[in-house]
This record gives sequence, C-alpha cells and structure tokens, in this order.
Amino acid sequence: MTLSTWTELLTSPFMIRSLLVAICVGGSAPVIGTYLIQRRLALMGDGIGHVALTGVALGWLVGNAMNIAPDQLAVPGAIITSIIGAIFIEELREKSHTSRDIALALLFYGGIATGVLIIGLAGGTTANLTSYLFGSLASVSWQDVVIAALLALLIAAVGLGLYPALFSITYDDDFARSTGLPVGRLNYLIAVTAALTVATAMRVVGVLLVSAIMIVPVVIAQLYARSFYSTMLFGMFNGTILCVSGLIISYFHPVSPGATIVVTAIVVLIIGTVIAQLMQRNTLHKSSTNHA
Repeated sequence: MTLSTWTELLTSPFMIRSLLVAICVGGSAPVIGTYLIQRRLALMGDGIGHVALTGVALGWLVGNAMNIAPDQLAVPGAIITSIIGAIFIEELREKSHTSRDIALALLFYGGIATGVLIIGLAGGTTANLTSYLFGSLASVSWQDVVIAALLALLIAAVGLGLYPALFSITYDDDFARSTGLPVGRLNYLIAVTAALTVATAMRVVGVLLVSAIMIVPVVIAQLYARSFYSTMLFGMFNGTILCVSGLIISYFHPVSPGATIVVTAIVVLIIGTVIAQLMQRNTLHKSSTNHA
C-alpha cells in the first residue's frame, strides 16, 4: 500500500462519507448494546433488524407511488417500523417465556417475509434488499451521513445523559421503582433507542448483522473494563476502531464491509478471551506458588 493509495482513501468523497457513517455507528451502537447485554436482551437487535427490513420495503412502495426515489424513504421507513417493533418486543418482555419466544420467532421471520413480499409489490426484487441485509457503504449519501450523525448523537445523549436512571432500572427494576423512577417509560426509551441504533447501523453492517456491532464490542470491553460505565466507554472505542478498520480492509480488498467488521470483531474477541484466560491462569499459578 503506497502513500498515494492512502491519500486517495482519505480524500475520496465516497470514503469520507463512509468513514463518517462508520464512526457514527461504531461509537453509538455499543452504548445501547451495553444495556441490552445487562438486561439479557442481546438478540433484541436481531428482532428489530428483521422488522426494519419491512420498513425499507414500505419506503420503496411509498416512494414508487409518490414518484420519489425509493432509497430516500428506505431509512425513514426503517426507523418507523423499527420503533414499532421495539415497542412490541418490550411489551412481550413482560409476558410468559413461552409466548414471548413464539412471538419473537414470528417477528423475526415475519419481518423478512413481509419485506420480501412488499418489495415485490413495489416492483423491485430481493436484490434491492441485499444492501440493507448485509450493508452497503457504496450507496451512502450525504443525507445518510447527516441522518446517521443525528441518530448517533441522540443515542449517545440518551445512553450517557440518562445513565444513572437507566443503570438503575437495568440492574433492579423494583428498587428503581421504589425510588420514584418512571420505570415503564424508561424501559420503552431503551427499546426505542435500540430501534434507532438499528436504523443507524443498517447501512454499515446490514440488518442481519446489526446486533453484532451492538454486542461484540461491549463483550470485548468486558474482558478488561472494571465497571458498567467504563464497559460502555470502552465498547464505544472498540466499536469505532472495528468499524473503521473493517471499512479500510474492504477498501483494499473486494469484500463486504459489514461482514469484515463483524468477523474482525469476533476474531478480536476470541484472541482477547484467550489472552484473558492465560493471564488468569498465570495469576492463579503465582498465587498458589506464593501460598506454598
């Protein structure tokens, strides 16, 4: 890789837009992911992502009907349906385990099936959904950059600005309720913020992989962070580095940016886990030796 290649990467309008979106996604997705992991809702992003696909298809359908470029309404459509799906999932969270599992399964598969059906009615094909399924930075516009930046700021404002209250309901709903916190409203706020995170990350990693960028950077951070808040901050750092690294790798090699980001994150997690285990064994060995 020559200096001219790196200069081209950093001066290309396409790469500048892509890098900005990648930074927005990498920095904001782990914020809500930290809360979801603690609440044992790591797969919530997957459920919302499947519903978001229906919103993308609806955007195409409405766009064709109004003679508007379908791509301009795809993200707004995904935001609306993602919020509806997130509220539905939060409602299910209070129900019995069996009914919740069945309903979530219907949501997962129904979201994709409905999206494929509607895109057909809109005159498109499943190929039109590919970029939203797996991510496509090639089609990122300045409008997408602005939307991603605004959503990322909103996600960070909620996750960091309301940290004390959200931390409280995440660890103990009953205690938070006894202190007078509006637990129900805050639970819905977390769900809606998760929906906005999915809509933000959709362009980078796609709806099928969106949950990974919300969760894996946080799991990596848990290997070395010492508190909930530091886990969130390190997760944001990890997510940003992973998204930018995956994007740069895909620039020099003809591979999917979304898949590259997720695979890179998983590889880093595996390596980090092995190192953490080796360090723990070494510490235990030294401790037993000293006692002996």
